[in-house]
Amino acid sequence: MFRVQHAIIADDVAHAKFACDLSLCKGACCVVGEAGAPVERGELAVLQRAYETVKGELRERAREVVDQHGLVRGKKDNFELSCTDGRECVFVTYDQNNVAICAIQKAWMEARLNWPKPLSCHLFPLRITRIAGTDYINFEYIPELCSSACRNGESEGVYLSEFSEPALTRAYGSSWYQEFRETCRTIRQNEFTEV
Repeated sequence: MFRVQHAIIADDVAHAKFACDLSLCKGACCVVGEAGAPVERGELAVLQRAYETVKGELRERAREVVDQHGLVRGKKDNFELSCTDGRECVFVTYDQNNVAICAIQKAWMEARLNWPKPLSCHLFPLRITRIAGTDYINFEYIPELCSSACRNGESEGVYLSEFSEPALTRAYGSSWYQEFRETCRTIRQNEFTEV
């Protein structure tokens, strides 16, 4: 593990190669799993506004789930997005190639929303756990979700640390990200020269 300011980061975040390719994974991170994406308390109001904007574009089953169970599940500071029948996030839509697309992100890209999506979705496959004022950043490698992105990252020569630049900059700012990127490069360089 290594530290960048107030965050402690797992070593594999510096070493892993990773680059999403939706044509390969079909947006699996939005549809595979038993729980929805973690949501921060401060995101609840903006999520509700986003839902009102994209509601008409969502699948009927997703709207039923939101009507019956709410947009998010949980309480206190442990919230997650609702899913339809234990699978797709309620915000999932599908394009003409049957790729799962986030309706929030699509609306943001079309300038209909000024918020791209929940931070945990933006950061994935990185997960942040906060304990006593320290952030712990881990690479949540799930073979059925991440193997195609790891193969693509390997073939393209893209490290997870660089692929995650927009999300990490959003989370911590550009100064933190620059320090993080340089630390990752130093770690890789030092291990290469020691071999």
